[in-house]
Amino acid sequence: MPAADARIAVVIPALNEESSVGLVVKAIPRPPVGEIIVVDNGSTDRTKTVARDAGAIVLFETRKGYGYACLVGIAHAIELGADIIVFLDGDFSDFPEDLPELVEPILRQSCDMVIGSRMTGCREKGALLPQALFGNWLACMLIRLFWGYRFTDLGPFRAITVKALQQMKMSDPTYGWTVEMQIKAVKLKLKTAEVPVRYRPRIGKSKVTGTVRGTVSASIKILYTIFKYLFVEV
Repeated sequence: MPAADARIAVVIPALNEESSVGLVVKAIPRPPVGEIIVVDNGSTDRTKTVARDAGAIVLFETRKGYGYACLVGIAHAIELGADIIVFLDGDFSDFPEDLPELVEPILRQSCDMVIGSRMTGCREKGALLPQALFGNWLACMLIRLFWGYRFTDLGPFRAITVKALQQMKMSDPTYGWTVEMQIKAVKLKLKTAEVPVRYRPRIGKSKVTGTVRGTVSASIKILYTIFKYLFVEV
């Protein structure tokens, strides 16, 4: 596992986040972070310009999907020599200032992956809609039922070693990305942990829980992914 001088890169998938992505990039503590990679997932606004002006490397993935964007960011982070990759949303709902606490269990060589838990951290009123809270609880409950590991959150703010990511061979292109990563971590017997993180209402409307279609699509995909890995080896 990486030592205290490990190279850290942040990957931020972004779709039409011009109002928030610059705030996210500027709030990321440098150091310990070296590279900040924003992957524009087909934005029609000024997301790429705002991110670049804030100091990020901007890449592009025209295939719509959170997982597609993450995979592009991972590949570039590895090219740049990253040892640890932190995933962070571009909507400013997470607090990038919490990043040192997030990566600390990896830096002290006791973990392969750390999830930032919004459930155990300080969550502002209205930051998570009821459908998001229920879906998150259900997915974590099923993981515990099927594999015996207790997660409290599927939060997007997470850190993982490049070595662990390479073992996982991540593949989900859309909404199943976070749950795929957590199930694979358990099945591969990787060392995982959760740390409390702060969470606030996002800037702008959520592409997932902000619409009925997004909520239904995400719920189906997350449940499909969970049941898929009951029968698929990793």
